[in-house]
Amino acid sequence: MIDLYTWTTPNGRKVSILLEELGLAYRAHPIDIAKGEQLTPDFLAISPNNKIPAIVDDETGIHMMESGAILLYLADKTGRFAPTGAKTRWELMEWLMFQMASVGPMLGQAHHFHKFNAGKAPYAEERYLAETRRLYGVLETRLADREYILDDYSIVDMATWPWISRFEWQGIDLNDFPNLRRWYLKIAGRPAVQRGYAVPKAVGEIPLPAS
Repeated sequence: MIDLYTWTTPNGRKVSILLEELGLAYRAHPIDIAKGEQLTPDFLAISPNNKIPAIVDDETGIHMMESGAILLYLADKTGRFAPTGAKTRWELMEWLMFQMASVGPMLGQAHHFHKFNAGKAPYAEERYLAETRRLYGVLETRLADREYILDDYSIVDMATWPWISRFEWQGIDLNDFPNLRRWYLKIAGRPAVQRGYAVPKAVGEIPLPAS
């Protein structure tokens, strides 16, 4: 049994989507970050950086923070959704780090300035919206000749997709990125993704681009 401590954010959804894809037994514990529940001593004992998601694996006794590390741990534990050949393993690392270092932080800043604080810092808003469009362009090019970010569906897709699911928050029209749109809709149609998106609670349907 896996105990998952999470909330309805892109980083939280990465792990719930993977757990659903793997079919592993898990318990979801809501950590309401708007109420400061990530700052409680019990949660800090699991996640010293006071960020969700975090897990405790009852089978091994391992507890982990940081969504990318959790994805790698679960993929290695089960032998699924992560290639093992030397070349493809490093390709996975490359694109997972791209998500962790660029897609997540930069799109998160776009949310902060464009969605929640529009008009308060025009320079920052313009900067992060421009960087968001640039990163969308990187993914658009990557997906020009492939179905998924790697050759097969993997934890890289599961890490990236929840951030793209907030395209409206980022002022993005997915129709401007047809390859990314195709990839996004294909993943949005997966039953495990739909279930994982609703963890730890349902907050509405998966956003879909205009047809």
